Parts: sequence; structure tokens; C-alpha cells
Amino acid sequence: MDWQERWAGKVTTPAGAAAALKPGTRVLIGSGAAEPTRLVQAMVDAPHLTGNEIVHLMTLGPAPYVHPKVSNRFRHTAFFIGGNVRQAIHDGRADFMPVFLSEIPELITSGRVKIDAALVQVSPPDRHGMVSLGVSVDIVRAAVDTAELVLAEVNPNMPRTHGDSFLSVDRIAQLVPVNEPLPELKAEASEAVYEEIGRHVASLITDGATLQMGIGKIPDATLGLLTDRHDLGIHTEMLSDGVMRLAEAGAITGKRKTLLPGKIVTSFIMGSRALYDWADDNPTLEMRPSRFTNDPFTIARNDDMVAINAAVAVDLTGQVAADTVMGRFFSGIGGQVDFIRGSARSKRGKPIIALPSTAKGGEVSRIMTVLNEGAGVVTSRGDVHYVVTEFGVVNLWGKNIRQRAMALIGIAHPDFRSDLISAARARRFIFLEG
Repeated sequence: MDWQERWAGKVTTPAGAAAALKPGTRVLIGSGAAEPTRLVQAMVDAPHLTGNEIVHLMTLGPAPYVHPKVSNRFRHTAFFIGGNVRQAIHDGRADFMPVFLSEIPELITSGRVKIDAALVQVSPPDRHGMVSLGVSVDIVRAAVDTAELVLAEVNPNMPRTHGDSFLSVDRIAQLVPVNEPLPELKAEASEAVYEEIGRHVASLITDGATLQMGIGKIPDATLGLLTDRHDLGIHTEMLSDGVMRLAEAGAITGKRKTLLPGKIVTSFIMGSRALYDWADDNPTLEMRPSRFTNDPFTIARNDDMVAINAAVAVDLTGQVAADTVMGRFFSGIGGQVDFIRGSARSKRGKPIIALPSTAKGGEVSRIMTVLNEGAGVVTSRGDVHYVVTEFGVVNLWGKNIRQRAMALIGIAHPDFRSDLISAARARRFIFLEG
């Protein structure tokens, strides 16, 4: 029997596939734009399922398993908190697991967080009977390699990506044909403050640098200012439209990369339909799992590695809060620490934390004497090097607490600098007057 015959025997409906799931087991859902939404809804609708734990990174689709009406049947644990599960976590109906993104695959493959079933979305098979995980390899690779049961939606709109993204049809128990566009992540409108932050960050990026950056206004603003650079490389956990535009402009070639030269390395892709089309069968794109892209030792093999990560707040000693807002869990650790540490160990590497100087329409300083109660320290003061706001760039590496406090006050919003100086004196961070 060839693979086409085996394939035909696995094709079923969403409900038919969900019937193979067992009560009381842990189910991983594909990440980002690769969430298999019909399988997810069929799972929630399956009356025999109860006592199941659902785990995943951020997903762009719906999350019906966190609805209050099914809280007695499903419990969700987020490795990274997206908008579709945030309220459930705030309400106590779902859980958050703080963990470095680089270490999640090991949690899965070691069985410490055993995945019983993986619900994924894949491309149609090639002539060898291999499907592609498309825009989501990240932690999904570990799940499909170790789960007892793999159920997949097969979607012609899923790009066939290169790298460690291929999966034999024999590894999939049930196949559900779908034909739906992938969810898109719309770019946010730019603002002057982010353009200024982007300008400062871009000033740190030289020809031949290898970049990591995430989603949002700061990465978008920075990438838009790099069209005059030469031979940039990419080694990142996630990839967005800004990278595609920079590659099309000729600024990204990867020629000077010291690890996988010529390749744009990432673990998941989120953005526009144009981005997904660009990724399809693109030989310069190298999809790798999180255990590779986010391993600090792997990251450090890229010379001139520049890691750009966002923060909620930074205190005057250099501690970075990034996963909490107003004492509530908001996002997650993700890959920030992985890339800050990896780039710090790269030859001529630059770990960068970038943030606006204020929040709440200018009412609150993000440069704080001490972090607010309940704020989570994601990146420690010992890991922090560059900090950027719209008012400038400072490098805290090698600076004592007094020097750090004065440097950070210098890039705080002018409206808050005098109060920060007074508070720093009260805490003996800096010299007293007189």
C-alpha cells in the first residue's frame, strides 16, 4: 500500500477526528496562525471529553475551551498568554506556566509535560507523502514527535516551509481536509514615540548584523529604518512582515552570518497573507524548532547578534518587567531571556530592551525607582545591557547601581526625572545632596 492509499484511509470529519481523543489527557494545540480551529471546536463539542488539559503558545484563533460553560470539562495552561485566553487566566479559569521558550521542547520530550495528543494544521503532502508544519514549528515539532496521537487539518492555504518542518503522513492518525485562509496579524498604526525608539535602536545595528525581534510597533519601526543596511541576517523565534519587506528590499542576505549563512532562521511566522505566500516554498527560509532557535548557546554562534525585546517597565537597578501589567499576568517569559543571554555571548553582540518612557497617556513612568508590587522580573539586572526609550540609549553593562540609576533617569521622560532623582536619593542609589 503506497502513502496515497494510507492517506485516503485517514481522511475524516472534525467530529470523527475528535472522537479519537481520550478523556483526562493533555492536548497541545498548534501555535499562532496554525491553530486548527475546526478540530479545536470539534474537541470542545465532543460530549465524551472531560478532565482534559489544553496547552499551547499564543494562538490567533478562538479559544472555546476557556469559555465558562466548559470549565468543568477543560482546563487550559498557557505557555504564553494571548488575548484569547487572558481573561480566563485573570478569572482563575486557566493557568499560566512561566518557562523559557527554549526549554518547552525539553519539557515535552522528557515527559515532564507529557503531550498525549497534538492538534495541528499542515500543508498538503508532497509527492513523497510529507506534509509541512508550515508557519508553526516552534514547540509543535516536539509535540508531533512524541505525542501518542496526532490529528491534523490539511489546508492548501498553509505554506510549505523548508527546514525542520516536515512530517510523514504515517505519523498522523486522522486527517481533516479544510480550505480556509490562515488568520492574519494586522500591523498596528505607527506613532511618533515608536518611530523615535526605532531610530535609536536602528543606530545600534551595523552592516552584517544578525537580528532577532518580535511583533509590534518597535520592531516595525526599527525594520523600516534599515533599508540602507547591507547583508543583514535573521535568527529569530518569530518572523513578521517587516522582515519580508526588508528581504525584498535587498538589505537581508545573510551572507555574513556565522551560523547557517544565507538562511532566514525562525520558528514561527505571523503576519499578512502576503507574508504567508512569501514563505511558501521559499528556500531562504529555514524553519527550526524552539529548542534550536532559542537556545542561548546556538544564538551566540551568530556573530554581531542584535536582540531587540520589549518591556513593560525597567527599574533603576536594571530589572525588567515584561510579563505582567498592574500585577496581572499579561503575556509570558517567551524568548526574551533566551535572546538577551544569547546575544550577550555573541561576538560584538548587542542585547537590547526597548520601551516607551511612559504609559497611560504619559501619566506613568515606565522607568521606575522600584517595580510595582506584583510585577514579574523576566530579565534580571545582571542580564541587561542596552536599554532604549524615545529619549536615548544607555548601556548598563559594567555599571554600578549609582551609574545605572543616573543613566536610566537620563532616558526617562523629563516630566519624571526630578521625582526619580529624589526617590533614588531616598533609597541611597545615588549621592545625597549637600
